[in-house]
Amino acid sequence: MTEVVETALSKVRGAALCADGVGIRFDSFQAVQNISLDIAAGEFLCLLGPSGCGKSTLLSAMAGFVTVDEGSLSVGGARITGPDPELGMVFQSSEALFDWMTVRQNVAFGPRMRGASRAEQAKLADEYLGLVGLRHCADRFPGQLSGGMRQRVQIARVLANEPGVVLMDEPFGALDAQTRQVMQEETDRIWRASGCTVVFVTHDIDEAILLADRIAVMTAGPAASVKSVYPVDLPRPRDEDDPSAVELRRQLREDIGEEVRKALRDQGLDDASRDAEEDDR
Repeated sequence: MTEVVETALSKVRGAALCADGVGIRFDSFQAVQNISLDIAAGEFLCLLGPSGCGKSTLLSAMAGFVTVDEGSLSVGGARITGPDPELGMVFQSSEALFDWMTVRQNVAFGPRMRGASRAEQAKLADEYLGLVGLRHCADRFPGQLSGGMRQRVQIARVLANEPGVVLMDEPFGALDAQTRQVMQEETDRIWRASGCTVVFVTHDIDEAILLADRIAVMTAGPAASVKSVYPVDLPRPRDEDDPSAVELRRQLREDIGEEVRKALRDQGLDDASRDAEEDDR
């Protein structure tokens, strides 16, 4: 494994990602507004916030899938105007894999589309399947793998394109709790080995504390923005019972709870809930 990791490190290097006053609208609906973030090369940043706050919308804009209406997004100093090889996306669902292709063919797909030789395709597939611990599954089909293994194939397929930035949209949301924990640990290991920049969307506070260098908390939508940014100054691997982790968890819960209550008030649901509680008494 060490030899494979060193080879990967020699190829993948993180790229800086910058959001400058970003606003995104869908017709008259303002999804996010005035979002500014400077994400350093090689950093692991988690986007955290209540459901519907625009986390996935912002991530899709970073991937070049959604058009920015105000401000700008750039990677490595170049403006993002559409999908770019420097940007790799890992989706929540493993259905993004091609079921009719073997695991090796799935991972080699990106290099093949770039015109890499068959030898180079095979080398990259072997290298990144080794990095995610699935070289022994290279000749299987996605349907023959567990959910966690399929997600690792997705990560290997993205890394085989050697992007500077990997964007991950709640990639473990559909997994059971035990598999999710394993995948969190694997993601931390793979990120440190690859050297790439990661932007990771989650609504799970503990997941963000486990993985992130920094956590950006978003306000409730619509017109969501960045409420606060927290550095995670904890040694890896992380101990969730570390007093600093406990305090950070409290701060994050307070921040997000405030936004959830605000969203409920805006919908007229907070008062209704209080009235119902009082009637029950």
